[in-house]
Amino acid sequence: MAVDLKKVPSTPGVYKFFSKTEIIYIGKAKNLKKRVSSYFGTSFKDRKTSQIKFLTDKIETFTTKNEVEALLLEQTLIKENKPKFNILLRDDKTYPYIYFSLDHHYPGIYLKRTKKAVNSNYYGPFVSSGAVKKSIKEIQKIFKLRNCNDSTFSNRSRPCIEFQMKRCSAPCVENIGKFDYFEDVESAKSYLSSSDSQTIGRLKNDIQKASSELDFEKAADIRDRLKRIELIREEQSVVTLAKDIDLFSVHSENNYIGISIIVVRKGKIRGTKTHLVKKAFFESIDSVYQMAVINFYDSQLDIPKKVLCTHLLESKELICKVLKKKFNVNVQIIHSPSKSIRPIYNLCKLNAKQIIENHLSKSDKYNFALDDLKNHVGYKKDIKKIEAYDVSHISGNHAVASCIVFTNQGPSKTEYRTFNIPRELSGNDTGSLKHVIQRRIKYYEDKEMKPDLILIDGGRNQLNFSQSVIQNSKYKNDIKVISIVKGVNRIRATETVLSKDGIIEFNRESKGFLLLQEIRDESHRFSINAQRRKKNAKNRKSELDKIEGIGEVLKNRLLLNFKSLKNIKSANIEDLMTVKGINAKIAQLIKEKL
Repeated sequence: MAVDLKKVPSTPGVYKFFSKTEIIYIGKAKNLKKRVSSYFGTSFKDRKTSQIKFLTDKIETFTTKNEVEALLLEQTLIKENKPKFNILLRDDKTYPYIYFSLDHHYPGIYLKRTKKAVNSNYYGPFVSSGAVKKSIKEIQKIFKLRNCNDSTFSNRSRPCIEFQMKRCSAPCVENIGKFDYFEDVESAKSYLSSSDSQTIGRLKNDIQKASSELDFEKAADIRDRLKRIELIREEQSVVTLAKDIDLFSVHSENNYIGISIIVVRKGKIRGTKTHLVKKAFFESIDSVYQMAVINFYDSQLDIPKKVLCTHLLESKELICKVLKKKFNVNVQIIHSPSKSIRPIYNLCKLNAKQIIENHLSKSDKYNFALDDLKNHVGYKKDIKKIEAYDVSHISGNHAVASCIVFTNQGPSKTEYRTFNIPRELSGNDTGSLKHVIQRRIKYYEDKEMKPDLILIDGGRNQLNFSQSVIQNSKYKNDIKVISIVKGVNRIRATETVLSKDGIIEFNRESKGFLLLQEIRDESHRFSINAQRRKKNAKNRKSELDKIEGIGEVLKNRLLLNFKSLKNIKSANIEDLMTVKGINAKIAQLIKEKL
C-alpha cells in the first residue's frame, strides 16, 4: 500500500512506521516532512532503510514544541513499544551498590541491588556488579572488613581463610575491638567518597599523629594500610587525575554497533559497560550517542557535570538540553581529552571496537564486505568467490604470475597457484595475464573452481586483455572482471577501480573497497615471493651446476655449509675442502668458475 506523505507536517516531532498494525520503527526529527520523505526517495538506500521502506504501509506522526521534547518522547516510545528496527539497550531494573550493615555491632561490607540508595550506608550506584566486587576486594585488602553473612559470623569459633589472606581482621573471634573496627569502617566509607590522593594524605597525617603520641603499633598499622593503597594504585592499568566524568564511545562496523561507557568518580574507574547491537539500523552516529547517553542516565542517579564523547557531536547542545529538562542537571559535553584522561579515552574507544571484533566471525566480516562489493560493481548474484591475478618480474626476467582466491572465509590459501611465464612473454604484462587466464579457465569446468569475480592488478590495458579471454569463453555471463589501478605516487586509498563500463565509484572507507585492497596486497605479496623463489632457484642452478664433478649431493652440502653462493665465492680452497666430497681438484674448479 502506498504511503501518503502529503499529510506529514513540517514541524518537530516523532514519527512511527507501521507494517500490518505493528510498529517497526520510531524516530524523531526537527522537520518531520523532510525526514520521513528521505526514506521514500529514489536515491540508493542501504539494506535496512530499503527494508523499512518496503515493509511500511502506514505512518503516524506526533508534533512536539521543539526537538528536545521530540527526543524525550522518542526514547519513551521506543522503550514502551520496542520496535524491531530500533536500537534497544537493556536496562537494569536495579543497580549495584556497596552497602555497610551499620545496624550490626561489627558491620559487614556487601553488594546490594536496589532502585535507589535507601540511606547513607549505600555507596553508588556502580555501572556493574563486577565494579562493586572489585571495590569491595580493594576495601578488604586495605581496611580488613568482614564480608561474611551474619549467620556465618555468629557461628564462627576460629578465623576463616579471609583472615589468613589478610583481608579481614577477624571480629568474629574478637580479634579486634569494636571501637577500632568502627574506625576502620568509617575509614573505608571515607575512602569510597574521596580520591586516592586525599586518602593517602589523610593516612600520612594519621601516621605522624600516632608517632607523636608514641603509639608506634598504630603508626605501623596505618603505614601497612598506606602501602596496600599504593600497591593497588600500581596494579590498576589506568590511573587518572580526573575526578568525576563519564566517557562514551560508539563504533560502527558491518551492521553492528559497539557502545562503550566508562564511569570515573573521585579519580577512580567505578566501572565499565559495553553494549553490542547486532544488525543495527541508525540514521547517524549522533543519533546513537543521543540514545546511549539518555538511556544510560535514565538508570543512573549520579550524573557528572562533564561527559566526554569520542566523536564530535553536532547534537551535543540538544543532549545537554534534554538532560537539563529531564534530570535538572547542567552537563557539559566535551570531545577533547586532557592529558590525564587520555589513557581512559583511548581505552573507551578500544572497547567499543573490541566488542564487535570479539563477536564478529570471519564469515560475518567477509560476507558483509562481499555484499558491499556486489552492490558497488552491480553484480546480480551473490559474490562467493574471487580470484586475483598479478604478474611479477625483474626487468623482464624470472617472470611469474600469481592466482590467489578469496571466499567468505577470507583467503583460501590451499587454492593459491603460481604460473611460470614463457620467455617470449616475459616482461609483457598484458600478454602474460591473457596467457595465464587462458590456462586457468580450463579448470572452471569444475563448478567449485569457478570464481564469480576476477580482480586484475593493473590498468585499462590489463583489464581489456583479461576481459577478452572471459568474453570469448562460455563464462562471459557468469564471471565479472574488474581491475584496481595504483594511485598517484602509489599513495594508499587513492586507487581507482575499473570495469568494462568505466570507473566504479567507491567510498574509500567502504568494506568492499577495503576488501579489494586486501586482496590486491595479498596477490602482490604472493607473486613477489614466487618470483624471488624462481630467481634464487635459477641462480643456484646456473652457477654451481656448471662445475664439473658437482652434482645435487655436493651442491646441497656446499649450500648447507656456507648458507649462500656469496659465501661459497668468498671461501678459500682449504675452507671448501672441509665439505665432505670436495677434494683439492674440485675446490680449485669452484674457485676458477665462481
